[in-house]
This record gives sequence, structure tokens and C-alpha cells, in this order.
Amino acid sequence: MFYLIGLGLGDIKDITVKGLEIVKQCSRVYLEMYTSILGCSLEDMQEFYGRPLLLADRDLVEQGADEILAGAADADVALLVVGDPFGATTHTDFILRAKEKNIPYKVVHNASIMNAIGCCGLQLYKFGETVSIPYWDETWKPDSFYDKIKLNRLHNMHTLCLLDIKVKEPTPESLMRKRKEYMPPRFMSVAEAAQQLLAIVEKKDALERNTVLNEQSLCVGLARVGQDTQEIVVNTLHGMRATDLGGPLHSLIIPAKEMHPLEVEFLQQYSASIKLDDYNH
Repeated sequence: MFYLIGLGLGDIKDITVKGLEIVKQCSRVYLEMYTSILGCSLEDMQEFYGRPLLLADRDLVEQGADEILAGAADADVALLVVGDPFGATTHTDFILRAKEKNIPYKVVHNASIMNAIGCCGLQLYKFGETVSIPYWDETWKPDSFYDKIKLNRLHNMHTLCLLDIKVKEPTPESLMRKRKEYMPPRFMSVAEAAQQLLAIVEKKDALERNTVLNEQSLCVGLARVGQDTQEIVVNTLHGMRATDLGGPLHSLIIPAKEMHPLEVEFLQQYSASIKLDDYNH
């Protein structure tokens, strides 16, 4: 049997009882931590689970799925995923491959940022399409996600922005030399995301009549959701670019222009400088 097991968001104790029982019985257990990270060390996880874990990096998950599935028709093999197993499309490929090979499988769900984001007080059913904000470099500055934010705002819906993670990314030089060398891990902060959004706003203002966002638009910054050190801050887009929420992972929300009174009341506790009752930007 092949098991795809969600670990939740906080720490090693967030795994479900069912998930932990399966982990203890498997012959091999892989840990995938490149699409997200958990707030604990590999050593702590192995001690808590009472067994060794095999690290599944990006290359293995995306190119070596057959290696992970090998033998799962005759023995129990598990892949552990931070959050919920279907929080990243990469993991659906494992289910498709298992079905092709006639390998039985089970999925053990858990909390993910997609539902835990409700901790800020914004109602989940009022969220529109989720977007990802990638890191820019000198030659690549994509902004297509801005159109999705625009569409959500037009329909008076919130937008959850998932911020880029760079783990085990090969350096450009190593790609040319065909010798793998990796850049240090990077995790986009809410400040970096706000800075890139403001750059898009400035460009849109210069090219067209931009009515989607401006420097005074509200946004919600969240860090380490589900962990004991969780932080939430409400600020303007201009103010968010100077906001330090500490270590990863961060998420950013662009709220709808019109919010329910309960949403406003709940968000107010995270904003020391802005009175939200009559704020409309």
C-alpha cells in the first residue's frame, strides 16, 4: 500500500493519530519538505515517529516518483507532506502513477494553509482564486497573478497569496557546467511580496487607469500559521513592505474592498494604526 500523509502546519504533533499509526508500520517512509517546511528538525521528527525518515528532495519527488513507489504493491510505503497532501499539485501525480501500476493507496488529510488562513478572521467562503507570487530576478518579472487579484477584487472576494519558496534551486552556473550546485534556501517575506506588488501597481498606473490596488490598499500578513510563534499583521500595502514578521513561512492576503462587520472586528485586533470600520481602499 502507498500512503500519502499530511503532517499539518505546526509541529511534529500535528500528524493525525491515523497518520502516526501508519508511519510506524511502514517499511519505508519518505519526507517531502521542498513545497513547504515544518517548524521542527528532521532529528526531532525521527525521534517522535520512532523511525528513520528518507528525505525526498525536489529531484526525487518530481523525477523519481517510481523510486518512491517501488515495492509499494507488496509492502507499505509512505510519503509525508507538510500541510495537506493535495495542497500542491505535485502530489496528485503520485496517485495517478500508483493507479497506473495497480498499487493500492490511501490518503490521510490534515490542515493546510488553504483552510488555516481563516485564523485571521476573514471568512473562507469569501476567498476567490489563490495566487502564487514568485521571486523576481533581473530578467524575469512575471505579473500575470495580478490579473487574478483584480478579478477577485471585482467580485468582492479575498485573495490568498502564496509566497515563493526556493529550496535546493540549482545555480545558473551549475546548470551550464552540468554539475549540481545549489543556492541557499530562500523564503519570500510579506515585505518582499508587498514590494513586488507595489512595483506592479506603479507599472499599471503608468500604462492604464489602475483601480485594483494602490499604496493604501489593505493587506494581511501572516507568518508561521499554526505554530506557537504565529503572527498576523494588518497594514497598508505601503506599510507592509517595511513589516518584519520574522522567519518563514509567510502568506499575504488582499482582502475584498467590502468586508462583513465580523471580519472587520476580528481584523482590527491586528491593526494598531488603522481604523478599519470605514476604511475603503
